[in-house]
Amino acid sequence: MREEIDEIPAAAQRLVDWLSPMLPAIGSTLRSRNPAFVTTVARGSSDHAAAFLKYAIELKAGLAVASVGPSVASIYGARLSLENALCISISQSGQSPDIVALQKTASEGGALTVSLTNAEKAPLATQSDLAVDICAGIEKGVAATKTYVNSVLSGLLLLAAWTRDEDLMKALERLPGQLEKAVSLDWSSLRPDIRNGRSLFILGRGPTLAVAHEAALKFKESCNLHAEAYSAAEVLHGPVSLVGNGFPVLALAARDKAEDATVSTAEKMAQDGAAVHVTSARAIRAQSLPFVDTGHPLTDALVLIVPFYGFVEALARSMGLDPDRPEKLNKVTETT
Repeated sequence: MREEIDEIPAAAQRLVDWLSPMLPAIGSTLRSRNPAFVTTVARGSSDHAAAFLKYAIELKAGLAVASVGPSVASIYGARLSLENALCISISQSGQSPDIVALQKTASEGGALTVSLTNAEKAPLATQSDLAVDICAGIEKGVAATKTYVNSVLSGLLLLAAWTRDEDLMKALERLPGQLEKAVSLDWSSLRPDIRNGRSLFILGRGPTLAVAHEAALKFKESCNLHAEAYSAAEVLHGPVSLVGNGFPVLALAARDKAEDATVSTAEKMAQDGAAVHVTSARAIRAQSLPFVDTGHPLTDALVLIVPFYGFVEALARSMGLDPDRPEKLNKVTETT
């Protein structure tokens, strides 16, 4: 896992170099189809990548994005009417039968299908209208790291080409260098507060909420810790009742329009006695964590996962756990 975290910048650069020459044609295809809405199909870390892309597409393309449960097709056998839709399926292996089944149903329902996989000959890729190899390279670690980053990056590259967003495209071209900086950031100040609690909250807004869900999963699968991700707004509508003195909270803030709101929630919880850490220099009561300012709100959000991955891998080992061999988990999970 540690080796693959360190490979993230190189994997990102490999993807940018490979995909860039194809982006003008892909962007033209997406514009010519002019989808009215977007659906996503994924599970686990891939679903967290899809959630990130949901916010990005809604913010940049102005289209509503909905996640469709794979069991709609694989278990219930429902038929979907998806005329004028774009369906994005994300799977590292591209093998899970339920993901493949739902993409097939989406295609039969009239959608333009796009797959993001780390296996170009996988069933999901071969039956897609547009198959993108995320170029992460072999990932042996059970916990997804570089495949998560490259899944998001590949989707953002398609989005930038589709919407002709030059600022986003330039930010994505700079991203491998920004990821290199993020790999070296030290979040070890989190460790005492996390280890002293049996549960914790991870907060975000917009794209950072998707990152929060990915971080919560990593706490569970690598450290056997109960972690829940919440919107920094939604947490105040009930879940905050669980937060007592010393309760660990990780607030993920990007340099975007939601930063002030996220920091405000973090400060309120810190004032109430929670052990709050936030990726912002605007905190007063909460402890600030180091971050990389990439110059674009979407890439700002994505790079936050990299120092977190390094932290959670080290935390697992400090707890006597092997993050490369988590109990009850396999690298490829095939569900029906």
